[in-house]
Amino acid sequence: MTTIRAAVCTAFGAPLEIEQLHLRAPLDREVEVTLEAVAICHSDISFAQGIWGGTLPAVYGHEAAGRITRVGPGVTGFAEGQRVVVTLIKACGTCSNCAGGRPTICETPRPAPAKLTRADGTEVAAEMNCGAFAEKVVVEQSQIVALPDDMPPESVALLACGVITGVGAVVNAGRLRAGEDVVVIGAGGVGLNAIQGARIAGARRIVAVDMSEDKLATAQEFGATHGVLATQKAPWKAAMKALGGRGADVVAVSVGAIRAYNDAPRYMGWGGRMVMVGMPASGAMAEYEPVVPAFMGQHMIGSKMGDVVISRDIPWLVDLYAQGRLKLDELVSGRWSLEQINDAFADTSSGGAKRNVILF
Repeated sequence: MTTIRAAVCTAFGAPLEIEQLHLRAPLDREVEVTLEAVAICHSDISFAQGIWGGTLPAVYGHEAAGRITRVGPGVTGFAEGQRVVVTLIKACGTCSNCAGGRPTICETPRPAPAKLTRADGTEVAAEMNCGAFAEKVVVEQSQIVALPDDMPPESVALLACGVITGVGAVVNAGRLRAGEDVVVIGAGGVGLNAIQGARIAGARRIVAVDMSEDKLATAQEFGATHGVLATQKAPWKAAMKALGGRGADVVAVSVGAIRAYNDAPRYMGWGGRMVMVGMPASGAMAEYEPVVPAFMGQHMIGSKMGDVVISRDIPWLVDLYAQGRLKLDELVSGRWSLEQINDAFADTSSGGAKRNVILF
């Protein structure tokens, strides 16, 4: 076993605690990755607050990058020393969803033996198949993609979740066609990437909707053609005006706020697609008037991790980054040490950050 430092959640809503933990060696088809960077996603904060339940003690973190330092038996295509992005997408590759090109909703449960333990033998859950608020992780090879050495580690880490979730929500789940109009509700880390996805896919107009003027200004730097303040009365009317008097073809809801979900259908036009990305707390309910989507031929589409195939989509995004067409470096708001993780959580929760990154 290897001894590592990790940020452990011991009680929901309490500050994370830096502990020394034991990390077991990689087993069949697993690799050990020594991390260079891990970004803080709002999902990590939500888990640590307990809004979706879970087992404690636990280590969260799922948006990471590093280098392979050990390779388990049965691993193919990867070697020690390779720079990789580490995702939470653990896919069997053979179930009906994986075979159909939807590995983000793999149906095969594959519980792994405990990866993290305390010195007294207490198991610590490595949540979201990663447990990446730690110096090292052990993950399945299906969760990683090899990337170039010349990319900054914090930019590599962002490809594990926020970027693929936002871009994929519009391109994969929303099936945006060139010339269509898009509304993105929420201009945070995922929303900005949905905006980038719409720009890259050739959207005609892209309207960002947010509570903050500053975030709307940032959204335009990432490709939004218009910004609408969500605090105004009936913001969907302002969005439709920006779209030339019609509703959007794709509406991406990137925040987990029930108000956003209740309002989202109002932004859609005839045949519009509402892509549901942000995750509210368990038990939270939204309301719709079903006669409207039934009459207008509209669709509501759930999107988990942007419906990506990581071996296909992450290299594509890396190529766009190399061409200067995908902004990654500009997404990083702050760089923190592991010991500063609670401050980084607080900064992320304040709503102003695009992505905060822990650097090792």
